[in-house]
Amino acid sequence: MSYKVNIIEETLNNENFRKVLNTGDKSQLVVMDIKAGESIGREIHENVEQTLFILSGEGTAILDDAEIGITAGDVIVVSPGTEHDFVNNGAESMKIYTVYAPPNHIDGTVHETKEDAELDVKDEDFGHNIGKDEECSPCDEKDLNDDDTDDVDDDY
Repeated sequence: MSYKVNIIEETLNNENFRKVLNTGDKSQLVVMDIKAGESIGREIHENVEQTLFILSGEGTAILDDAEIGITAGDVIVVSPGTEHDFVNNGAESMKIYTVYAPPNHIDGTVHETKEDAELDVKDEDFGHNIGKDEECSPCDEKDLNDDDTDDVDDDY
């Protein structure tokens, strides 16, 4: 289903480590708030490309073994199979919106903290299994999250 949101407002107002805003058949829109001194955590998406837009904050992107300084306005595309991490080296939260293609998280997922994300085994397994089973749809897992949000933003 089509989706519209003011991504700048949604990203700036987000205080969750991760919040899935929209999941389509082929992509997923997520906002993140990486607190000062924290990181996303090293990970590899074997079958997912991730594009991250840094709205505010500063830090370091680690792509395989290369470390690259990042700041507000930067865009980073992480190709499938790339080990990566994003570290907030600043004093303020790093606000990020990101697009996964195909989706990497269970639709409707909200993780208040990084620890919540690390403990969410179902979501972690979902991400690791993307592309392994062609019959699996990202929206098949919708019922795992009881979320009353609409598919289309009220401002649409």
